Amino acid sequence: MKILMVLTSHDELGNTGRKTGFWLEELAAPYYAFKAAGAQVVLASPKGGQPPLDPKSNEPSFQTDLTRRFEADAQATAQLAATVRLDSVSQADFDSVFYPGGHGPLWDLAEDKHSIALIESFIAAGKPVALVCHAPGVLRHVKSADGRPLVEGKTVTGFTNTEEEGVGLTQIVPFLVEDELKAKGGLYSKGEDWGSYVVSDGLLITGQNPASSAAAAAVLVDRLANAAQ
Repeated sequence: MKILMVLTSHDELGNTGRKTGFWLEELAAPYYAFKAAGAQVVLASPKGGQPPLDPKSNEPSFQTDLTRRFEADAQATAQLAATVRLDSVSQADFDSVFYPGGHGPLWDLAEDKHSIALIESFIAAGKPVALVCHAPGVLRHVKSADGRPLVEGKTVTGFTNTEEEGVGLTQIVPFLVEDELKAKGGLYSKGEDWGSYVVSDGLLITGQNPASSAAAAAVLVDRLANAAQ
């Protein structure tokens, strides 16, 4: 089992002067879920190298046992520091792809032609795609084989408008994940703000927020295990 994890390379939080990037829990929890399942994990980002960490995700109130484990894991941190360039990876080399969130992906991965083509190729090959929190926003330009939006008619979730409001960034982000998924015809649903909530529809697995990352990874692992039987 070989899983690609795609991280953002974007570190500017709009015009606020503050930094953003990927959300640590959304990398760490799935990373160890995949490792526990015996998967080989490859990390990629648009620019390659060390992707930017959203500094807020490493504040004490957002740390978890798994984020602390990741930060103390020399092999994991070395792998993170040397992500491969997104334009160098091929769907053919992987069984699945997982996108952690953080606000960064809304600026770069959502518009990245390599990311868009990569997701489309995974779907065309019948391989599952999982995204959590803000990462479902990277589906905004992804199309199905018939040229329609990939999320059209599919049950999806992602960071809610009220969660975005809760972190005070509604007017800062380039688009709201919930609104964008609905605009593209997605059958958007959500759970309680900040609670774990994951939906699966066909090859698409989406999680609502950081708390959903472990559960989304578990759904993906189960899917791959069943496919291998």
